[in-house]
Amino acid sequence: MNPYRDLPAEQFWRKAVAGVPPFAVDPGPRDAFRIARTDRVATAGSCFAQRVSQALARGGFRYHVTEGAPEGMGEAEASARQYGTFSARYGNLYGPRQFVQLFDRAFGAFDPQLKAWQREDGRFVDPFRPTIEPDGFADAAAVIEAREGHLARVRTLFESLDVLVVTLGLTEGWRCRADGAALSLAPGVAGGQFDPHEVAFVNAGTAEVIADMTGFLDRLWSVNAGARVILTVSPVPLIATYRNQHVLVANAHSKAVLRAAAGELCEGGDPRLVYFPSYEIITSHTNGGRYYEEDQRSIAEAGVAHVMRAFMASFSPASAETPVSHAVQASEAEFAGTAGVVCDEETIERSLV
Repeated sequence: MNPYRDLPAEQFWRKAVAGVPPFAVDPGPRDAFRIARTDRVATAGSCFAQRVSQALARGGFRYHVTEGAPEGMGEAEASARQYGTFSARYGNLYGPRQFVQLFDRAFGAFDPQLKAWQREDGRFVDPFRPTIEPDGFADAAAVIEAREGHLARVRTLFESLDVLVVTLGLTEGWRCRADGAALSLAPGVAGGQFDPHEVAFVNAGTAEVIADMTGFLDRLWSVNAGARVILTVSPVPLIATYRNQHVLVANAHSKAVLRAAAGELCEGGDPRLVYFPSYEIITSHTNGGRYYEEDQRSIAEAGVAHVMRAFMASFSPASAETPVSHAVQASEAEFAGTAGVVCDEETIERSLV
């Protein structure tokens, strides 16, 4: 007896990929938990996580924000200061170590020695979210005061969310040699001064990513046992690599590590954790590269629309667009205006000008 004979169509390339229009390929999980309209859905991670949060809000879901803009602040200023960009103002969390340490900082288990960076203009920024205040802070004390309020909102977020969408972005990063504090950017890019005696470049391997994410999930479930987590890998390539190799090769390595780690984590059998293939939908050759803009890095609106159609079909089937043929026409209007995604990593290039 052929063991493949009775497998479902989605497990065959010819039936599920080659025999389906590119915009209709849907590799999303079908046995995952469901998201209700009343569920508090939070997002955290790399730049692509912002596209997910924008689409969720537009789709009528309850996008959970615990650190909103102060009353009376205009929309433009709130956006510039990253209120609502993520569920709290933690900025981009590119690697798993940042997730673990954010939790530990929020709950008082880790207090990094590094407190503030000074910029060239004399203003100060928070080293762990250096772009959230475009005008910076007047002094280091102001940075610390703002951080304490922020971390209180992070605690509230972790304790109150129902669903957390985590987007893993990078394996490359920088850490303080003194205590291992993980940074989203190297000093000297958006503040501070680069000193190789104070910071070390790190490229996390699969085992480390798994250990860090396991640690984060255990911490999250210790304060919120019912929290459900959707784990994704960002399809946005590295903007630069510090490794001595071509950025294309470094990017392939980084994404492969994250994808392998995410797969192992989600095969553990915990029904509260599921992998969603936004990375595969965007990067698949079946779409002929149409889901990237001309810079081959930014995600096109059609790609975001495809991801969110599959997302809805997996986690909220009643909300999924049908028939599929209508999705292409709807995507341009539905996802228009999602410019303004904040990607701290892009500061690397801007700092070189």
